[in-house]
Amino acid sequence: MQTKTGARRVHAGWWAGAFLLVLALVGAVLYGTGSFGSGGGEGSLDRACDGSLAQGGLSEALRSSHLRADDEGDSDYLAACRVRGSQSGPQRSSLELKLRWSTAKAPSQELTWYNADYDGVREQAAPLGQGWSGVVRYAGGTYQVMAALDCVNQKNKALVAYGDLLGTANGSTVTGLGRVTTETARRTAEKHGCQVKAGKRLTGLSTARLGTPGTAKPLSQAQGSCAALRGTDAARGGTPEVMEYPADPDAPQTNCYLVTKAKKPGYGLYGYYGAAAKDFLASEGEQLKAGYGPTHADRDYAWATATCPRSAQRAVFVLYHLHDGDTDTYPVPHYSASFARDALRAFADHEAKQRGCTGVRPAA
Repeated sequence: MQTKTGARRVHAGWWAGAFLLVLALVGAVLYGTGSFGSGGGEGSLDRACDGSLAQGGLSEALRSSHLRADDEGDSDYLAACRVRGSQSGPQRSSLELKLRWSTAKAPSQELTWYNADYDGVREQAAPLGQGWSGVVRYAGGTYQVMAALDCVNQKNKALVAYGDLLGTANGSTVTGLGRVTTETARRTAEKHGCQVKAGKRLTGLSTARLGTPGTAKPLSQAQGSCAALRGTDAARGGTPEVMEYPADPDAPQTNCYLVTKAKKPGYGLYGYYGAAAKDFLASEGEQLKAGYGPTHADRDYAWATATCPRSAQRAVFVLYHLHDGDTDTYPVPHYSASFARDALRAFADHEAKQRGCTGVRPAA
C-alpha cells in the first residue's frame, strides 16, 4: 500500500509540474505577441504616453494590428512611449513618441536634428500642411514628425511632440506616423489645459525628399519656400537653380536650397519659429555667435532675427554656405558675404511678411 501511494504521489507531482510548464510556455508566447502582460494588448495602448496615445494611425504606421506599448519613463519629457508591431526580423518597426513643453529644458541634438544645417540637404524639413504646425524629416533611415502646438490660452507656451518611425517606410506608414504624432500632441495638450489650434486629419504625406533626381528647377520657377530668391543675384553667384518645398505659414521650420548647375546645393536658407527657433538656438546658437561655419571658424554664414506674433521667442533666419560631406568639398567654391547678406534679407523679409513678423534685423 505504501508503495502504490508513493507512486500516485510521484505521478501527481509530475503531472502538476508538466501543467505548470505548459502554462508558462503559453504565457511566454502570449506575452511575446502582445496578447497580454504589462506591455501588451489594447490595455497597454490605452495607458501609453500617460494615457494620451492616439491610436488612429498606429496600425497604418506599423503595418500591424497586433501592437504593444511601453512607457519610456523619461523624466525630461511630459510623456514618452514606444509602440511595437508583432512582426519579427527586418520588417519589424517601432514608433517612438516624446512630448514636452516648449518652456522645459531643450532636448538633445539627437532628437532635434539641428546640428547639420550646413551639410547639403540633410536638415531639410517638409511642412505637414493641412493646418498643422509641424514638419516631417528624414535622417539615417528614420522618419520623424515634429509638431509644435501653441497654447492659445497660455502665452509663450507650446506642446512639442516628436514621433520617430524606426523601420521600413512608405507614404502610408509616414502618414500614419503623422496622424499618431499630431493627435497625441493635441490630446496631451488639452489634457493639461492647453487649448490648441489643430489641423485636419492628415492624409497623403509623402516620403519624397529634396536632393533626389528631378527635385531641382530653375530659380525663375521658384514658387514655394524659395520664391523670395527670384529677384536676387543667385544665378550669377553660381546657383541658378533651387530645391524647395511648398510655402506653409503654419510650419515651425522653412528651408530653401540654392543649387549649382551640377545639381549640388550650394547655399541653404532656413527659417525657425516659436519652439523650433528656441530649440535651434539651444543647439546651434553658441556656434553662430562664435563664428563657426561648416568646417572651422570661417563665418561662412549669415543670420537674422525677427519679432513674430504669439511668441516671445524671436524667429531665426540663417543662410549657410553648404558643405558636401560626401566629397568634403564646397559646391560653391568661394563664399560671397555680400550675396549671403542680400539673399538672407530677401528670404527673411518674405518669410516675415507671410507670418506677420516685424523688425527683421541682422544678428551681430
